[in-house]
Amino acid sequence: MALQVGPVLIPDSDLSVQFTRSGGPGGQNVNKVSSAVQLRFDLAGTQALNARVKQRLRALAGHRLTDDGAI
Repeated sequence: MALQVGPVLIPDSDLSVQFTRSGGPGGQNVNKVSSAVQLRFDLAGTQALNARVKQRLRALAGHRLTDDGAI
């Protein structure tokens, strides 16, 4: 399965999902329940985008771009 975004097809292997505990104030379950979701896109490793599009995304991502090239 893959994610279709307009004319671009992003393979599942380029995406990862992680569930974590949400930071900040909350109710009685804030420290017990995984209530935040982190979606990562492997920009450096994807073959779904050309070099020009990757460069534009790097510029737009700013501090959200990790050292290993993920957004």
